[in-house]
Amino acid sequence: MTRVVADITISLDGFVTGPDAGPGNGLGTGGEPLHAWAFSDDPDDQRIIRRSTERSGAVVMGRHLFDIIDGPGGWNDEIGYGAAEVGKPPFIVVTTTPPAEVRLTGLDWTFATTGLADAVATARARAEAASAARGADLDVVLMGGGALIGSAIAAGLVDTVSLHLSPLLLGAGTPLFTAGPPRTLRQREVVVTTTATHLTYDVV
Repeated sequence: MTRVVADITISLDGFVTGPDAGPGNGLGTGGEPLHAWAFSDDPDDQRIIRRSTERSGAVVMGRHLFDIIDGPGGWNDEIGYGAAEVGKPPFIVVTTTPPAEVRLTGLDWTFATTGLADAVATARARAEAASAARGADLDVVLMGGGALIGSAIAAGLVDTVSLHLSPLLLGAGTPLFTAGPPRTLRQREVVVTTTATHLTYDVV
């Protein structure tokens, strides 16, 4: 079964970037250590990133994040979604206006201009088609940014929340959670590694 999984790294004080995040400074000031776990040699960190990316049938992101990763200092052949752990899933970008051009032309981009719910529905259809072709269940992964994931959870679009809790206090930056309706989560897995605490919740 295809699930919609919100998957993001967060600091202990609730931020997904440091302050002043933007093109050329994607994780914000002081935010680079957030994702140390993704480059760790810890076998549990490696297993978690491999498991997550292997199940990626489609990926949803916001326009702000797209502008960062498609910018001159963004993704390349060595750094990208899942790096060597995954092929190239389709990417759905939530935006009001598609970009005039795309640098990363080797990736499958769809620019969804009719809202987050429609973007998730498009991604689900792509993931379900990929699941049928592969003969294995693949998920829709919401990779961010923080506002997109927070909005998706508030709108009831998310089945599973996967948080990678970094042992870092940023003090300021982009928060993941702001005001929204209450949601009940059921804890499914906790994995503690040398660089992060990986938390998985099902949204009830």
